[in-house]
Formats: sequence, structure tokens, C-alpha cells
Amino acid sequence: TRMKLPGQKEFEAPSAHENVPVGELGSGLGPSPSTDGPSDTDSRELGVPKDPLLFIQLNELLGWPQALEWRETGRWVLFEEKLEVDAGRWSAPHVPTVALPSFQNLRSLLAEGLVLLDCPAQSLLELVEQVTRVESLSPELRGQLQALLLQRPQHYIQTTGTRLCWGSTHQRKSSYDEEAPLKEQHQNPLRQRLPPGAEAGTVLAGELGSLAQPLGAFVRLRDPVVLGPLTEVPLPSRFFCLLLGPPMLAKGYHEMGRAAAVLLSDPQFQWSVRRAGNLHDLLAALDTFLEEVTVLPPGRWDPTARIPPPTCLPSQHKRLLSQLREVKGITAPHVTRPEDRHRHGLQASSPELQRTGRLFGGLVQDVRRKASWYPSDFLDALHPQCFSAVLYIYLATITNAITFGGLLGDATNGAQGVLESFLGTAVVGAAFCLTAGQPLTILSSTGPVLVFERLLFSFSRDYSLDYLPFRLWVGIWVATFCLVLVATEASVLVRYFTRFTEEGFCALISLIFIYDAVGKMLNLAHAYPIQRPGSPAYGCLCQYPGTGGNESQWTRTNPKDRDDILIMVRKVLSDFSSVLAILLCCGLDAFLGLATPKLLVPREFKPTLPGRGWLVSPFGANPWWLSVAAALPALLLSILIFMDQQITAVILNRVEYRLRKGAGFHLDLFCVAMLMLLTSVLGLPWYVSATVISLAHMDSLRRESRACVPGEPPSFLGIREQRLTGLVVFILTGVSIFLAPVLKFIPMPVLYGIFLYMGVAALSSIQFMKRVQLLLMPAKHQPDLLLLRHVPLSRVHLFTAIQLSCLGLLWIIKSTPAAIIFPLMLLGLVGVRKALEWVFSPQELLWLDELMPEEERSNPEKVLELEHPFSGSDSEDSELMYQPKAPEINISVN
Repeated sequence: TRMKLPGQKEFEAPSAHENVPVGELGSGLGPSPSTDGPSDTDSRELGVPKDPLLFIQLNELLGWPQALEWRETGRWVLFEEKLEVDAGRWSAPHVPTVALPSFQNLRSLLAEGLVLLDCPAQSLLELVEQVTRVESLSPELRGQLQALLLQRPQHYIQTTGTRLCWGSTHQRKSSYDEEAPLKEQHQNPLRQRLPPGAEAGTVLAGELGSLAQPLGAFVRLRDPVVLGPLTEVPLPSRFFCLLLGPPMLAKGYHEMGRAAAVLLSDPQFQWSVRRAGNLHDLLAALDTFLEEVTVLPPGRWDPTARIPPPTCLPSQHKRLLSQLREVKGITAPHVTRPEDRHRHGLQASSPELQRTGRLFGGLVQDVRRKASWYPSDFLDALHPQCFSAVLYIYLATITNAITFGGLLGDATNGAQGVLESFLGTAVVGAAFCLTAGQPLTILSSTGPVLVFERLLFSFSRDYSLDYLPFRLWVGIWVATFCLVLVATEASVLVRYFTRFTEEGFCALISLIFIYDAVGKMLNLAHAYPIQRPGSPAYGCLCQYPGTGGNESQWTRTNPKDRDDILIMVRKVLSDFSSVLAILLCCGLDAFLGLATPKLLVPREFKPTLPGRGWLVSPFGANPWWLSVAAALPALLLSILIFMDQQITAVILNRVEYRLRKGAGFHLDLFCVAMLMLLTSVLGLPWYVSATVISLAHMDSLRRESRACVPGEPPSFLGIREQRLTGLVVFILTGVSIFLAPVLKFIPMPVLYGIFLYMGVAALSSIQFMKRVQLLLMPAKHQPDLLLLRHVPLSRVHLFTAIQLSCLGLLWIIKSTPAAIIFPLMLLGLVGVRKALEWVFSPQELLWLDELMPEEERSNPEKVLELEHPFSGSDSEDSELMYQPKAPEINISVN
């Protein structure tokens, strides 16, 4: 059929086959991205069914009175995107701002207009006929309005490298392919960013001079259906809103259309309107939305400015709970999850931290828990991201093995060396990854253990003792003490390791990494002096040609057009960024032929100390009583091993990482004890969890949503928990002994750069460093940290100064002959934190650190009060809702 409005060209009514039912819409909505955000998580926790994602499009009626046409001017998913016609593009997603009168006018129009809930229409033609059944419309005007609503809108589809507008209202030939718009809709790249099951909502708004009074209609379709080319993405439509009326001042109907789209883009309004039974429910949902609107005063901000989306979307927990009360009559207390109250760390109710009251009861529970996950620990590693993690951690591991192997050789006068370091790292690391409770942990030599090895060798040399046999008995006693700790379930004491202890230990290890890396590179500067300017080996030649000034000659390449880089390519480059940087540096070194020291790997498989075998004699030249006396240094080393291992385990198993397979504190300590015995018998270095490398390993396995709707940042989904990456890393470390011809091309400065990078990244990511920066920053330039809103600045500085003092004391003790008491000083961090309860109030400690279990048990009412200190203030709740739930201590590898 052909219909025509006065003064308009002919157009065709869409045929029935353009309106595709949901069941016939294909399943080709691209990959299935995980769109679980805060609202989804909260809905699942409250038992609320998850509604489909809603794509909203605003089609505006333009061209009155000459040539009327529908043109898409805006779209919403979570945030608003405006069509910038002059620039020929969609704007960046931003938080929409709408004037309050627009919502008030919209409410009045809907209250007097047509509201159809569960409309049975199955096509655009049926929907238009339903909407235009208004008594105030004359038959002629009804026909004109139907023809206008059936007119195809103009969409703006932007593809990679191509910009295309389609859906013109110009006269069409009879041979025009009616399915062409649908094909072009399927080419829309936005379609790939929406998850399967997404639905559409369309808002039509504009001025129509032939109408004597405003016409408003709101329709919720009973069964969502694709309405031909009505929306730019071929999604089944659930909502339809029509806002037409006679010409008025300003952009009245345009702003009312934006107001309707903003309402539909709000998750809680969607939840209400999907379940609304009548007009009263619809208006109640609108009123509820207006009650939560924040008003910006006029003249105090720029209305043309666009507010960027927040880094972290707020939790919808409170809004969902209030709606459930209204709908189901639930009378639940104001519940807030621990992470929403800015409390991090291990939960005291975690099953790993509960005593069983039986010998080795915790170990048995850990084994039972981890056994069910063992097959998936290998299957979950079948992902390209794991390959990138293997390369990155492998280079960090061999760097650590070479560095500490060399230091250990110097400290023990050749009794142990690089070969023992490589072999021990490979054997111990692989065994731990196969049997441990937390296989993401990377075992390695650490600075504190190296200090103890140096002191033990110095003691043996000063008293003419045979070092390796004495060290064997120390290892046997350490393994015995650790087994006692496992049997008595001493690992539950990690609940007392708060952020104060974790940050102090993490800062110490990070500073050791930075200090060693910088020291090594400075030593290289003396052994391999930097060539002076003018050397042909450099790619940059700086000259002073005369009065014209300095001149630099660089070879530059034109950057690639970002539009030509596919999303998948960018993701791969991001995953392999660190590896690519290392390979680039190695290639640059080889291309320029720089005189840099290269990686040295032992060529022969034999102990470093001449004349000794791989098994250490129990006594050697030492007296028999030394095997008993070794228990004293072993006691100190046991404390060091327990603190080093468990602090790292606490950091790795924090709730922010969203680990699904649980921890294994008792099992990990048991494995470390057995491996301590093995390395002592073989004369290999002692190994314990390496904090910085383990954090780098976990961060290289971060899982994030693959595709996001416009304006939504990739959401953190957790860690790819598996055993294979660590196992392959340590197997490659062992094979590296036989890869000397290949590894000899890796420059040592590149490996030291990895050390420096990991140390700086770990140090800069902890809250402790942010508070240190506050000491050197004027108050007017300080960032708006949440803790500064609740704790006086002087108290923050006092807490930071105490942490700095403890860190400085640990560094001094580590670097002096008094390092023998270093393990006791690590244990003393817990005592210092306990003593801080006499200096700071629980409220201050809650924001600066965490509360200890004893204080939570002794004052549960006070803790509840501290967790809900502003139950009557929505503004303070909003501060906490917008806090990121990502791990605080992390190392970015991208």
C-alpha cells in the first residue's frame, strides 16, 4: 500500500516480513561478553531475576513544515551518546543531564496519554494501529499519523573506516529490496558489543503542526519483536514511547524524549516498569526516580559540559532492596556487604581460617577442598592469556634465579651458585605448583632468606664449621617446626595480618627489588661505560650547529590509524605488552650491536662447589651435637619462613581478587616444609613465596569482560586460577640450563628492568605510598581520598609516620649484623599493629587499616555501628558505592 501526507512524497508501508519475531531473529549477536556489573551481582544476591540489557534509541521528528523525516539523534545503554551531525560521528558516552521541567512535562503527558502494558502487537503496523486509537484524533489525522509513524527513520551507522547514513525518506523504486535495511542493521558494529538477549526501547519525539494538543503514548510489548528498521540495531523491541505535539518554545519535545530515554536506561526504573500493572505503577516508578535525582544549581556549572562515566559504577544494592520491600513487603535491615563498606582482606568466616580442633585437621580440609578443583586447574589454563603469562613470569623467574644465584654465590663463597639456583627453582617450583593449595604462588629466593643464608655461612666460617652439613640440620629442624605449625593449625593466625602488616612487608620487598635493580645497573655503568654523543652506535645524534640552537635527528614513523586496529588485535597487544617490550629491547640491542653484558647460564650440569656430590653429608667435619644446636637458628628461620610465606598468601588470597577455588594456607605451608627438607638434602637454595613475582603472576592472569557496552569500563571478573602456567614456567627454567646458546643474547639490563618495573609497580599500588605522598603535598593539592573525609589529616600523618619508622627499622636491621633478629622484627609488626589500638580509635583504624578479629568479637555492636556510621545519609553511602572493588595491591603488566 502507498500512503501520503500533504506536502510529502510517497513512501511505502513496511511489509510484514520486515517485522521479525524474536524466535526468528538469529543468534548472531556476537560473542557472549560478561556484562555482570554491580546491579547484576546485587540482583543475584537478593534473588531478583536478571532482566535483559536494554538499548534505547531516540528518533526525532524533523523538517516541519516542509519535509518531515525521522532521524536518530541519540542512543543509550548505560550512558548517553549524541549524534554530532557536523562532525559525522557519535559522541563519547557520558552521563546524561536533563532539566527537571522535562521530567515534569513527561509525567503530565503520560498521565493524560495512552499507556498500553503487555500489548499483543507482533509488527510495527499493528503497534502503530494500537497507538493511534485515540478518540481525539480524526480519521484523516489518524491516517496521516499512521503514515508518519510507518516512515523509515534515518540512522547513522559508523563502521570501521566507513561512515554510512541510510534509511532515506526519498521516493523508492518498486524494485527496492525491502530487506536491505535489515542487512545494513546487521553490519552495525554496535551489535557486537551488546550481549545476547538484549532488547530495545524506542522513543519517538517531535513537533507536528497538524496536532492541536500533545499526544503521548507508552507501550510495553507482551512479546518483544523486531520492528523492522525502527532501531539501528536489529533487536527485539520491548518498549515504545511516542511524544508528539504542536510546536512549542525551545526544544520541549526533544528534551522530553531525552528524559524518557534516560528513564528507560535506569536499571531500577526498568525493573519497575517491566512489572508495572497499570498507569499508577508507571507513574510511581517515575516519581521514585525523581526522588533520587541530584540537582545541579544553575550558574554553577557548564550545561554544555559532558560528564564522563565514573570509573566504578555504584552498587544498586540499596535501591533493589527498597523496591523489593515495596513489591514483596520485605522488612529486612539495612544490609551492607563488607566490600561496600571499604573493608578488604580475608573474611573471618572463611573456612580456611576455622580451627578444626584436630591434629592436621586444617591440612586435611585443604586437601579435600582442592582435590575437587584439581582437573579444572589444568583445563582452565587452555587460554592464550596463559601463554603471555608464561613468557612474562619465565623471564622474571630466570632473572630472579640468576640475580639471587649470583648473590648467593658471593655470600657462600661458591658453596652454592647460579646452577643450584636454576635447578632448585625448577624442581621446587614445579613440585609446589603440582601439590600446593594456591598454585598461583611463585616460589623463589627472597631477600630476607638470602640475608639469613649469609649470616649462617658467616657463622660457619667464623667457627670453622662445615657449612652445608650445618645447613642441612637447620633445614631439617625448620621442616620439623613448620610441620608442628601445620599440625596445630597455626595458619589461622593470619587473620591478625592486617593491611598494616601486609603493606609494610610488601613495601620492604618492593624496595629490595628496586635497590637491587638500580644497584646492578649502576655497577654496569662502571663496567660498561656509556658511549659519548657522536658514537655511530647510537640512533640519536645531537649536535650544536651554531647560533641556530640544538638539533636532534630521529627516525620517525607515522602512527597507524587507530580505526584500522581491530579490537582483538589491541587485546593481544595488551596481553603481550611486557613480552613485546622485552623482545623489542633485545632486538634493538642486537641490531645496534651494543656492548652490554648478556645472560650467563651454566653450561655444565654439576655442583658449583668442586668435589661435592648432589647429596649433602649429614655431619661432614662437624661434631654430632651441632645437629641439636641447629635448632636455635632454625627457630628464627621458621618464624621468617612462616611470616614470609603466610603474608604473601594473605595478600594473594584477598577477597578483592574474587578467587573461586579458595586458599590453602595449611597445605601451602606443608609443601614449603617438605621442599625445605628436599633442598637442604640436595644443597639447593631455600625457597619461599616471592611476593612481587607472585603478584605479577596473578595480575597477568586477570580476567576482564571481553566486550562492554558504550561507556562501561571492562569489569574485573577475577583471576584465571590454574596450575599450568607456573608449572610450565618452572619447567622452562630447568630447561634453560641447556638453552645457553639462545639465552646468551638476552641483555642483563633488560632483566634488571623487569626487576625495577615489578618493584616500582608493586610499591606504587599500595595505599601506604599514597599516604606518604600526602606528607609532601600541600593540603590544597591533596587528592580527594575517602579516608581524608573521615580521619583528620594529622592522624593520617601519624599513622604513616609509624609505618615509615617500622619500614626503616626493618631495612636497617636487614642491612646490619643484627639481621639475625630480622624474623622477630617481622613478627613484631603484628605487635605494633596491636599496640596502635591504644593510639587510634576503631573508627580511624577502620579507614586507615582493618580491625583485628579480637576487637570485632569483643565489640560486635561497635563494629556494626562503624560499618553503618551514616545509615541515615545517602550522600555518604554514595561515596562508598563508587569505590572500586579491584585489588589494592597489584602489579599491572599492561
